[in-house]
Amino acid sequence: QVQLMESGGGLVQAGGSLRLSCAASRSIFSINRMAWYRQASGKQRELVASITSGGSTNYADSVRGRFTISRDNGKKTLYLQMNSLKPEDTAVYYCNGNSGIFDSWGQGTQVTVSS
Repeated sequence: QVQLMESGGGLVQAGGSLRLSCAASRSIFSINRMAWYRQASGKQRELVASITSGGSTNYADSVRGRFTISRDNGKKTLYLQMNSLKPEDTAVYYCNGNSGIFDSWGQGTQVTVSS
């Protein structure tokens, strides 16, 4: 089990950038997969980006080329760099860590992109 806490959300104009951070209570070096999900009002939660312990990344088609997921094992932190933001990116963003035996979630951070 690991405790996760997101930060970095806020209000930004279309075309702007934000960097989300997810601080973990323990080492994330050996967690099989960490990911960012988001849930917009009235929609299902969707996978935005993921990264494995080996560094392999995966992105939703809607964010590929604009968002970058990364991790800093020394700082026990997962990041999501979001560039060229669109109003459609408005959602609550959640950090997730899955080890194969546990599935941990943060409380979420609101991202609002104005047109």
